[in-house]
This record gives sequence, C-alpha cells and structure tokens, in this order.
Amino acid sequence: MTDMDIKIAPSILSADFCNLERDLDRIANADLVHVDVMDHHFVPNLTIGEPVVKRICEVTKLPVDVHLMIDDPDRWAPGYAERGAHSVTFHMGATHAPVRLARQLHDMGCEAWFAVRPAEPVEPIFDILEEFDTILIMTVEPGFGGQKFLANQMGKVRRLRDEITRRGLGTNIQVDGGVGVKTAPIVAEAGANILVAGSAVYGADDPAKAIDEIRDAARAAYRD
Repeated sequence: MTDMDIKIAPSILSADFCNLERDLDRIANADLVHVDVMDHHFVPNLTIGEPVVKRICEVTKLPVDVHLMIDDPDRWAPGYAERGAHSVTFHMGATHAPVRLARQLHDMGCEAWFAVRPAEPVEPIFDILEEFDTILIMTVEPGFGGQKFLANQMGKVRRLRDEITRRGLGTNIQVDGGVGVKTAPIVAEAGANILVAGSAVYGADDPAKAIDEIRDAARAAYRD
C-alpha cells in the first residue's frame, strides 16, 4: 500500500442530527461517511435505523459505511445493503454466522466489514480473513463518541497488518475511536489505512480542514 490509500471516514455520531444534510455537505472532502447504528441492546446507546440511513445514502455522494452495533446483524445487515450502504460492518460478538453473512452482503453488491472490540482478540478472524474487505479495530468501547483513544490496541493492528501482508491480501484495516491529528500517525504507523474521526472533525471550526489535517498526519506516518 502507498500513502494514497489512507481514507478518512467522519462519524456522523458527532454531527447535528437535526441538520444532517448540512453536516454531510461539510465533509464533502472525506472518503467515506461513517454511520453508527446502535440498538440499546448490544451497546447502551440508541441512534438511528434503516429509514435515516436510506436518506443519508440518497443525499450524499460519499460511500456510506454503516457500522452496526446491534444484536442479530445476521437478520438486519442485509436491509442496510438494500438501502444503499457501500459497506456494512458487524461485530464478532454479535453475529452467529459471519461467513454466511459476509457472502450474502457480497452477493448484494455490498462490502462486508468485521469489527473487533477492545477486549476481543483479533487472531480468531485470521482463518476467515479472506471473507472480509475490511477489519475494524475499535480503539474505544463501542457505544459512545468522544472517548479516550486506547493506544494498547495498536499491537492488534500490527498483528493484523502483518498477517494481511504475509498472505498477500488486499484487506483494509479501519480504526475507530479517539482518532484525531495527534493519534492519526499512531494508527497509521501501526498499519491502519481507514480512520474514523467523529468529534475531531465535527468539533472543529472547519470540519473539511480537520479532515485534510488528519489525512496528512496519517499519510506521513503510514507503514508499508
């Protein structure tokens, strides 16, 4: 990979939910839109569902990355693919049949991404790595924005990047949680190439400038 593969995915969890279209326009220079779907069961928070995601897909030109923090994604994930999601992420601790779900999403023309929480090991994914387009390493506990970055997750990112490289795969590594200008070089050096940033983007006076600064910081540190 080259530094040009770095992608920034602002999380609308930090946007103004009463002015989502406006806040989507403010991140037009991003590479993806990260949409957190929470069900008040898998995580304690409750956010949005299929109707809102459908409208987001209709009003933005950016690919929509739907991160399902919900129970039973085997049942619900295909609905988000039907509504226009570019990718659907589901969690190791929530799915019953990850390979079957990944293949179902691929058959629908949607990318399948797999998420790992801080307390979960990444090694169990290695045997099914080829089934996924991207692996998401959470650097906070899922469920809330604005949490402190967990640097101890970088060993997980490095082991995953080494495994991807060893096997000659094209799998992306996404990092979500506490990413900003100061932490972007840390995750990029470890081998992540898709960075989710919420409060660091929407908490800035100029979200578009913040995106460029985070991307530049990551590109300078990215590890081949």
